[in-house]
Amino acid sequence: MASVQECEAAIERLSQTLGGREQASGLDRSLSFRATDLDVTWTGRLHDGRLDDLTREDRPRAQIRLAATSDDLVALTSGSLGFAGAWASGRLKVDAGVMDLLKLRSLL
Repeated sequence: MASVQECEAAIERLSQTLGGREQASGLDRSLSFRATDLDVTWTGRLHDGRLDDLTREDRPRAQIRLAATSDDLVALTSGSLGFAGAWASGRLKVDAGVMDLLKLRSLL
């Protein structure tokens, strides 16, 4: 099981990765990550390819909600676990609109 600090570092890596992707420009959505085994949720704002205002909250109301174990969250952000495969296998839960889901798939 990854620690809270490892998950926060993974989310920071994701933010840096998104910042360099043209597909992320123009996207403005609230986003949450929930590490199910740690029972911790991080929320932020995905805006023009950056993940800003990252905080830890108990019950966020984000437009895009992602949930996975802490190890899978770290694997997703490091590139060792693919978004589509994780989602198809149930390792990643995604609650988002269809257009947001398609955009996420191209970003991750």
